[in-house]
Amino acid sequence: KILINCEKTEEEVEVMQIDYSILKSEEDVIFKLRGLYRKYGYSCFKMSKFEEYDLYSQNKDFLVSDGVITFNDTNGKLMALKPDVTLSIVKNYREAAGVERVYYNENVYRISEKTSGYKEIMQTGLECLGDIDGYNLCEVVGLAALSLEGISEKSVLNISHLGVVSEILFGIKSESARRDLLKCIGEKNAHGIDEICERCGAQSVTKELLKALTEAYGTAREVSSKIRELTDNRKILDALELLELVSEQVQTVTKATVRADLSLINDMNYYNGIVFQGFIEGAPSVVLSGGQYDKLMEKMGKKAGGIGFAVYLDLLERLKEKNSYDVDVLLLYRAEDDIKAVRKRAAELVAQGKSVSVQKSEPEKLVSREKEVFGE
Repeated sequence: KILINCEKTEEEVEVMQIDYSILKSEEDVIFKLRGLYRKYGYSCFKMSKFEEYDLYSQNKDFLVSDGVITFNDTNGKLMALKPDVTLSIVKNYREAAGVERVYYNENVYRISEKTSGYKEIMQTGLECLGDIDGYNLCEVVGLAALSLEGISEKSVLNISHLGVVSEILFGIKSESARRDLLKCIGEKNAHGIDEICERCGAQSVTKELLKALTEAYGTAREVSSKIRELTDNRKILDALELLELVSEQVQTVTKATVRADLSLINDMNYYNGIVFQGFIEGAPSVVLSGGQYDKLMEKMGKKAGGIGFAVYLDLLERLKEKNSYDVDVLLLYRAEDDIKAVRKRAAELVAQGKSVSVQKSEPEKLVSREKEVFGE
């Protein structure tokens, strides 16, 4: 229920009850998540539908989709319909004491995987910018888990720390070898790792650690234990400790399943530290993605850290709608029936909290829970 003040005095305030059952899946999620983020002190960030194209051309690797819709502004500047929200928020961030917390509900414009054409997609998410510490990491990743929980009772949040793979790859000088190894880790391709390490002359301990990442899935403690058996590298151990802390703290606030997955790799030119992905039952791919992007902040000239995530609401359209019917009651009447009486009956059904479609004949595509013939 939502209370709406219709610009009247306190004595004249009208109360309107909104039936949440009429909302589409993505609309319902937006309402839920907006309320969740506001409880944790996040304020709404509004932005234009377009930005100068240079913002996206300079950060193409950060974008989920390569395609960008462009047009010329009246002043001759090349503009682009927004394919991403995080870049706009970082661009507009002004350094200040403390941490800035914002959430958003915005349309982005990307190439659809389903149709291969451009699509307007509603996206929601949040960003936390500034002096980021362990508390902020736990808060944001916790909100990601709670977001998944709010969407589906059956959901999984996978968490990784890029500091582990970054340190393992430190001794490999070949840029192409590092790129190929990252791809193999993401694909869980241990055989490919063997071949590349043999080709570039990587140490055996490096090869074994990289192969271990392809199998490193489970609770944070289980995953950390397997990696610790292979190395005593302080930077790797520190990253594993932080991964354990965040994972365990998040699991205390959510019913979603939280798992560590060290094969989860984001673009390391932009991301660092904690990264994560969310899945829900019934959706074919990732519905939530996020992580720390201190490198992006640095690239855009911001002396601060950043962490955030996005929920891809277009994927929720594929889930089964909450109701399999269009209205509660199909009320059929005859031409000779008293119109006043028919309207009175329709009003009675609405007063009972039911949705009603009044028709003289039954529409072919209308699905109703009940059917009532007036006067019978």
